[in-house]
Amino acid sequence: MSLVASLIQRRRHPLLRRAVQEVLALYGVEVPAAAEVGPGLVVFHRGFGTVLHPYTTLGAGVTLYNGVTIGRADPWVPQEQSLMERVVVEDGAVLCSGAKVLCKRGVLTVGRGTVVGANAVLTTSTGPYEIWAGAPARRIGTRAQLPGPGAEPVPDATDATDVTDVTDVTAPAEPLETAGQDSARSTERATSTARDGGSGRSSGPVT
Repeated sequence: MSLVASLIQRRRHPLLRRAVQEVLALYGVEVPAAAEVGPGLVVFHRGFGTVLHPYTTLGAGVTLYNGVTIGRADPWVPQEQSLMERVVVEDGAVLCSGAKVLCKRGVLTVGRGTVVGANAVLTTSTGPYEIWAGAPARRIGTRAQLPGPGAEPVPDATDATDVTDVTDVTAPAEPLETAGQDSARSTERATSTARDGGSGRSSGPVT
């Protein structure tokens, strides 16, 4: 965990919160104590210039680059009159450098695993594992959903094969038939030899 990410996680410490906020201010980072920050936060480039609104919720494993702003789209309206309720950034989302997430009304949700591109201005909710870019931001694609740590591995083809079945399938049938035929031929030859030997044996003159 980076220094800035560690400081953000400690901004509510009863003894250190004031000092933590002052240190974050040196980096131009403003994360109010009211903002909800999940575990595993990743902050790149010390998060220079990153500002989060108090009504922000970051899920687990969110990535923030420098210059990210999360706030409301009606800053000229007093907070108590604003239609914004909250910005929710779900688990694994990535907000690239200079990304702006501005809520007009209600709850704006950045979907799980979604990427908001550099300098994008996002004013609407997204689905999971999407890629948004531009100003105003629009969806330009999707990203692959990686399996989670609890996902079961796909069984290998060799694991799904029964060794007994393989043996039965690969066992040659031809030699078994040949062995049976050879046995029959041997019996026939033995019988023929005994017959020929009996008839060909000389009994000699009778005296």
